[in-house]
Amino acid sequence: MKRFTFSLIALTALAFFIVAFTNVKTGGMFGKITPADGASAVSIVGGADTLKAQLVQGTFTFSNLKEGVYTVLIKANAPYKDAIIDKVAVKDSATTDLGEIKLQQ
Repeated sequence: MKRFTFSLIALTALAFFIVAFTNVKTGGMFGKITPADGASAVSIVGGADTLKAQLVQGTFTFSNLKEGVYTVLIKANAPYKDAIIDKVAVKDSATTDLGEIKLQQ
């Protein structure tokens, strides 16, 4: 009887943890840098985490982001200046469109 009770409790706990972690939803963000060859790198900072994205013809995408507020850092090529976009909000199950980001000379 003790073994059956223990097994039932373990099975219930396992089911609870599986359900609790399947509802985690993530968001994302994307944008386009102009001129397309004006930037060499794009990264975002959220809390203690820093992520980098590939630039493909000036476009970038970040996916699987936790809900929160991020800072976007764009490393520019000469003669353009680096750019920073503060307070970009990402919501659960939503993708934030940063639109066109024009680099200044």
